[in-house]
Amino acid sequence: MASLSALFDPQLLQRYDVPGPRYTSYPTAPQFSPGFGEAELRKVAAESNGDPIPRPISLYLHIPFCTSPCFYCGCNRIITRDKTRGAAYLTRLYREIAMASSMFDRDRDVEQVHFGGGTPNFLDPEQIAEVVDVLRRHFTFARRSKMDCSIELDPRFITPGKVGQLAEAGFNRASLGVQDFDPVVQEAVNRVQGVEQTLGIIDACRRHGFRSVNVDLIYGLPKQTLEGFSRTLDITLQARPDRLAIYGYAHLPNLFRPQQRINAADLPSAQAKLDLLRLAIDKLGAAGYEYIGMDHFALPEDELARAQRDGSLHRNFMGYTTHAESDLLGLGVSAISHIGASFSQNPRDLPGWEHAIDAGRLPVWRGMEMDPDDVIRADVIQSLMCHGELDFEVVGRRHVIDFRDYFRDSLARLAPLQDDGLVEVDRRGLHATSRGRLLLRIIAMCFDRYLTPAADAASPRYSRTV
Repeated sequence: MASLSALFDPQLLQRYDVPGPRYTSYPTAPQFSPGFGEAELRKVAAESNGDPIPRPISLYLHIPFCTSPCFYCGCNRIITRDKTRGAAYLTRLYREIAMASSMFDRDRDVEQVHFGGGTPNFLDPEQIAEVVDVLRRHFTFARRSKMDCSIELDPRFITPGKVGQLAEAGFNRASLGVQDFDPVVQEAVNRVQGVEQTLGIIDACRRHGFRSVNVDLIYGLPKQTLEGFSRTLDITLQARPDRLAIYGYAHLPNLFRPQQRINAADLPSAQAKLDLLRLAIDKLGAAGYEYIGMDHFALPEDELARAQRDGSLHRNFMGYTTHAESDLLGLGVSAISHIGASFSQNPRDLPGWEHAIDAGRLPVWRGMEMDPDDVIRADVIQSLMCHGELDFEVVGRRHVIDFRDYFRDSLARLAPLQDDGLVEVDRRGLHATSRGRLLLRIIAMCFDRYLTPAADAASPRYSRTV
């Protein structure tokens, strides 16, 4: 694999820094329709039980509550300090779990559970353990050695002792939000977080046997400087997390109201933002991290890095994962499911989700059944986003198509990217060059039949690609 520094070409990155999907799904969420509801979800779930070899299940649970707003945030969350709201939410979540689990045969193992948010540790460890117990009563969990149980943690609102309680409940992976340790930046985004506090939680995860710890950082935040972000990277790398996500801040105040609290004049320039990215890439490369894709980096011995090397890496709404063969069931407000060749999403507003549960219905707001073309393109985009390459013959055999004929228009759209050295194409297939590895989204966009560049430029629905 090329060194991380070889990924960085500032002129190309600046030229291709346009809005584009992150491809946690294909088709992407804007294509979901209210025409896909509870009946359609039940139908595809029943069909998914018919495989000769039962497909495993991944569970995503959305806990929407946060005690204070982070101004950069684009997640679906509810700001409250009222802890009783968590208990009320769980009462309905348990009813959703009971309804949803009845759709699946009990011989299908759950191999992955992920708590996201919001702030999952808004709930007490006892409440979180109770959720896991409810899941165990309604689903068949895989044996412990195969089970991934992960949770997103805000280090400001958890103690090392509570990490131990999470380990006792079965959690073995954690993702910690940091963003930046610079106090000036923290004040600007309303997330003041101590270094020792954060490092203490990383250490607690390791002492209590967590298999993997991820840290999230963001470049491009208001008042961020090279000097300050360099200190953040140095502190983080000393802790040596197994994985790092280095996200580019997407300033979309028209879509995300909290971002209206950020003064646009405080944001780094386009060039300064690229300098921050280059700094991160250089430091991670020097520290021995491998580039996984998009914004993700991992140590060579981490399961994500190994999965990329052996071809089993997968991408879904939880990001990069090793559970490629699973059906994904989302539970809670705004959660998204991917069952068979379908997607479905729960209501994004809490009252809408609550109303459906109270009426005894599965809370499906919108979704879609993929047509054969969607399935083919999803396979292609998955391969690009995870491995940066395509074998035309393999894809052709899998879907009974002549790849070059079927994707004639897409290959034509790749021509400028070839000229710029982002991708190499020959008769056997294509692969992203080291210069194109940071622009996998741009390459994948050439195979997306739903993109309308003019409309998206006028009213961006997606974050920028850099």
